[in-house]
Amino acid sequence: MWKMIKKMSKTSAIMAILFMIVQVVADLYLPTLTSNIINDGVAKGDVDAIWRIGFVMVGFSLISIVASIGNTFFATRESQVVGKKLRTEIYTKVENYSNNEFDQFGTASLITRTTNDVNQIQMVLQMTLRMMINAPITLIGASFMSYQKDTQLTKIFLVVLPIMAVLIGGVMYFAVPLFKSMQAKTDRLNLVFREGLTGVRVIRAFDKGKFEADRFDVANKDYTGVAVKVQTIMAVMMPLMTLIMSGTNIAIVWFGGHYIADMSMEVGNMIAFMTYAMQILMSFMMLAMLFIFIPRAQASADRINAVLDTKSDVEDVTNPETLPVLKDQATLSFDHVDYRYTGAEKPALSDIDFSGKSGDIVAIIGGTGAGKSTLVNLIPRFYDIEKGKIEFNGRDISKVEQKALRDNIGFVPQKAVLFSGTIRSNMQYGNKNATDEEIWHALEIAQAKDFVKELPDQLDAVVEQGGGNFSGGQKQRLAIARALVKPADIFVFDDSFSALDFKTDAALRTALKENVKDAIIVIVAQRVSTVMNADTILVIDEGKQVGRGTHDELMQTNETYQEIVRSQLREEEI
Repeated sequence: MWKMIKKMSKTSAIMAILFMIVQVVADLYLPTLTSNIINDGVAKGDVDAIWRIGFVMVGFSLISIVASIGNTFFATRESQVVGKKLRTEIYTKVENYSNNEFDQFGTASLITRTTNDVNQIQMVLQMTLRMMINAPITLIGASFMSYQKDTQLTKIFLVVLPIMAVLIGGVMYFAVPLFKSMQAKTDRLNLVFREGLTGVRVIRAFDKGKFEADRFDVANKDYTGVAVKVQTIMAVMMPLMTLIMSGTNIAIVWFGGHYIADMSMEVGNMIAFMTYAMQILMSFMMLAMLFIFIPRAQASADRINAVLDTKSDVEDVTNPETLPVLKDQATLSFDHVDYRYTGAEKPALSDIDFSGKSGDIVAIIGGTGAGKSTLVNLIPRFYDIEKGKIEFNGRDISKVEQKALRDNIGFVPQKAVLFSGTIRSNMQYGNKNATDEEIWHALEIAQAKDFVKELPDQLDAVVEQGGGNFSGGQKQRLAIARALVKPADIFVFDDSFSALDFKTDAALRTALKENVKDAIIVIVAQRVSTVMNADTILVIDEGKQVGRGTHDELMQTNETYQEIVRSQLREEEI
């Protein structure tokens, strides 16, 4: 939590504190002025004294109002600025995570930490600059002023304050653990809700609407149950506090009435004492509220710090080497590479060894779960290898800057992802200076030109979130075109042709071979027809490279490849 406080601007925090001090001083002096009006004006029938003291009261009230507005402004602004900084830091940190860290936290939890947890921090920081300054000053000041009015009545607080302390301590004991657990419940609720939204088509296709609704209902009831418990506990506090305050007022009036009857106390002093008593009790309650909300904010701060303090598995070296951009002389090589997922017993990839140069098409084929996508994810360094070496344009990729590496790679992931905006904004995602001519050329290679031209706005056609207004094949072709618009030495297609029909697949591969001659093309595919014309075919089986060569060579020497071919083609086609 201290890390969050240190992010506050000293100037704004000081201004908020100064305004709060002015407000507290003005509020503390008002009961004394009320006492003076009653004692010197009302009791003596002095109208001039009433008007004179009344104007002073109005002045102090205006000062209190202005100071309160100033304190609220600076406290609110500072809490919002800290929230903005935290959201930016979390987003920036997460964007630099490797895939391992994403798997560690999960998308739903990261969203909760960026929104709900940051909101908790904002609320407590604002309360700190208002209540935490106000409460102790008011508590001390009101205690001193009430003692000045009557020393005997202050003994009432020796009974009242311990009772309040026990009550508030009991509430904190039961409420704080529940507040902490609410954050975990929020994570679960967001996870289920997000899965329901993103998988709505699958849910409808399998007619599992009721099943998912019940699943969400369980998570929702779990969160609601905890929230109801904690709010019920908190609800007990206010009536009991009201009871204590009312009892305190009765005690003050009871004993004060006797003192007034004995002529040892003036009426105005008793009225002022009652006001100071309420200020003392309210200050005590404000401090208690802070001590209840601070542990919840601390839990949120711990969750945020966990994100900010987690170091990525993939980091740049201190003095990175320069990565040359070679265009038609680019090279890529895997030198006996092993990779193991965090915590896994067995390597996901073992002894991967191949190379390629500009103009080459390197295809990777194998069964489901063989490790094909993991292999191509090593090229842009989404993961760091355990053993061996990967070289790009003669440089070990672990020794060059990640940005420089990825700037020279056009990557199409297994799941086509489009961003809300227009086709043009999506095409310019990797090359903001791309001209319309370059975009149309990339769309033509990707076999997307025809359907884009049929759209009313063509390049300015709207793309909904996730590309929901396009079919699977259209999204894949647009994602391929987006990668081709980017100037790169390597183009990686991770099973990016799976939603295309055979005719479009063949036309796209032909266009790639004819138009992308100055870069290395790496293709992951399930279809033999997609890879059979590649210059080098890697056969992956259970994470191991069991074959490497051309289609004809593998057909003669590699049983695994032969099995894949026989499973997809008839004997006469082979």
